Amino acid sequence: MENYTYNSFILQMEGLMVTEDSMYPVFFLFLISYIVFMIMNLGILILIFIDKNLHQPMYILFCNLTVSDIIGSTHVLPRLLSDMLLPPSERLISYYECVVQAFIAHVFATTSHTMLMIMAFDRYVAICHPLRYSAIMTNKMIIKLTISAWGVPFVLVGVLLGLTIRLNRCRTLITNPFCDNASLFKLSCESSLINNIYGLAFTVVLFISSIGSTVLTYTRIAIVCLTSNNKSLNSKALKTCSTHLLVYLIMSLSGSTIVILHRFPQYSDYRKLSAILFVIIPGGLNPIIYGLQSKEIRSFLSKTFFSSKKNACITTNS
Repeated sequence: MENYTYNSFILQMEGLMVTEDSMYPVFFLFLISYIVFMIMNLGILILIFIDKNLHQPMYILFCNLTVSDIIGSTHVLPRLLSDMLLPPSERLISYYECVVQAFIAHVFATTSHTMLMIMAFDRYVAICHPLRYSAIMTNKMIIKLTISAWGVPFVLVGVLLGLTIRLNRCRTLITNPFCDNASLFKLSCESSLINNIYGLAFTVVLFISSIGSTVLTYTRIAIVCLTSNNKSLNSKALKTCSTHLLVYLIMSLSGSTIVILHRFPQYSDYRKLSAILFVIIPGGLNPIIYGLQSKEIRSFLSKTFFSSKKNACITTNS
């Protein structure tokens, strides 16, 4: 018979279950991934900040996506790495800390969708209405879009976690590498029907809005490109849209995998790995994908690299 501990404020984190032989290789793999991830994302933020040529709506909106990725990885990986070095019985977390971690996890995931929706809108205006771009994408509009991209997830996730917090808890084990809403309401012995309905509705509405706006936006862009004989416009559209769609597909597939595997307890190990990869892979690929696509970023890096190399050669020769 299962032992119940009611409304305990100390929870046990199951974490990532690895064998003793593989613990340190896995630990250093995730540690190196996190360091590389932070270097690339912070590097992109600094680059956009110091180069005035990158003070454009597209890159300012991308900064928001980068900030979201940094927050999403930092709230998971450092804690996960420290837990890996502890025996399972010592992987403890307070209930309130777990709620905060779950809130950040869901805000990060939702903001990734809302930011990509807004970035798709930016590309639509730039390609379909280039003469009106500066009039539409003003500083005021960028501020409104940014507030919406962060504000909507805060409200929706706040309601999501609010429904979970109201439940009494009778278990203490978080069966996940980090805290999320599903792990929290699974601690309760009460009916979680309302939580499941709202959570499912939240997920469906988010995905339908995200996929619908992306399909609609790129359909309009494709129509403009097909009816235009402007090769320069078509080339620009192909580069920017393919980049955005690649990022969107990577993020959507990663997120969908976690949602689906949560419904199949027998695949819990795959779900845990998917949850960690969702934090690392999309955010790690974003700077690479956008960096390779952006002529301005490539130009800045090339200029900086060759300038430093030239100065080094001059110093050596002198």
